[in-house]
Order: sequence, then structure tokens, then C-alpha cells
Amino acid sequence: MAGSDQPQPHIPSVLEDPGSGAVARMYAKAFVAAAQGVGVESALEEFDSFVTDVLDKQPEFYSVLCTPYGNRDHKLELIQRVIAPFGSPLFVNFLRVLARKGRLDLLPLIRKESRLRHEFLQGRRRVQVTSAIQMTDERLERLRGQLAAMLPFEPIIELKVDPTLMGGVVIRVGDTVYDSSVKTRMKQLRERLRQRSLHEIQSGRDRFSHPE
Repeated sequence: MAGSDQPQPHIPSVLEDPGSGAVARMYAKAFVAAAQGVGVESALEEFDSFVTDVLDKQPEFYSVLCTPYGNRDHKLELIQRVIAPFGSPLFVNFLRVLARKGRLDLLPLIRKESRLRHEFLQGRRRVQVTSAIQMTDERLERLRGQLAAMLPFEPIIELKVDPTLMGGVVIRVGDTVYDSSVKTRMKQLRERLRQRSLHEIQSGRDRFSHPE
């Protein structure tokens, strides 16, 4: 096959499948490492473009290339004939590795994890911020500064609006959630009042059960 003698990025073998996320992170780590020599940003831009401009807009092509049950040799031939003339050697060889391993179905997830891996290596991480209303630019920059001073990395804020919060914000950093929303404070207040009422009821029962 033409181009098969081109240098390929080193991708570790998948000996076990602990889950799609873990497998995707492994391939993303390998892709980012292999891209160091040609420029990670340009490699990620090519990856982004392939997913958004090709796979997302051509569902039939996505189905043929990325179905986990397709013929491996047919996919390799498709990569060589259709993608290789337009893609970089790094990216095309990466697709070949995924085809041989039967992992092309993970391409969108690997793309996401590759971007997160690159940000992590740059000392940046995603922070999900949910507010009751859309934040102004001034409020967003103030929050960004507060988070940068509090966290050991540069935050990349992902905003979401949830009117049910009524006020305040919910901040998620990895698996940690900081919730200062009005909705949560009201819930906590209701629970505190419920516990207080239960305590007072129980205290009254105790007084009646043990008269002096």
C-alpha cells in the first residue's frame, strides 16, 4: 500500500478495554506526544477540522469509516484513497493505527481528550460555571481572576445558563463542585428548618414521656 512506509506515531497497544473514556485518553496522550515534533496546535486544528468539517457533515462517510463492525482492510484502503491526499502524514498514520486497532469509532472522543491533554500540559484546565443569567464580560473577567488566584492552574471557563438556580453560581472543577446558588441555599435552609422542627417535636415528645 502506498505511503505505508511513512513513519508512524507510536501508539501503545490496547491490551484491555477499561472503558471508552480511558481508551480515548490513552490514544489522545499518544497523539499529543507524537504531534510535539510538528506542532501540537496545528495537529489539533487538523483533528478538529476532520471531525467537524468531514465526519459531522458527512454522516454516511462517518458510518462507513467509524462503525466498529466494518472491514478493517476496507477502512485502511478508504483512508489511503480518500484522506491521505489531503491529510498530514501524522494524522493519516494515526487514522491507520486506529483502523488496525478497531478504534475509529472513538475519533470524536479522542479529539476531545487530545485537546484536554494539550491544555493540561500547558497548565490549563476546564472549569464549568453555571449561572442563573448570562454573565457580563466584566463579571466573567472578575470571576476568571478569582478562580486563577484560587486554583493551581489557569482556568478555561465554560459557561452555562440555568434559570432554575435563581441566583449565584455553580462551579465544577473536575469532580469537585462549589455551589453558591440561591436554589441550593434555599434547599439547605429547608432541610435545616425540617431538622429543627423534627428536633423540637422530638423534644416535646420526650417532655411528655418523662414528666417531672
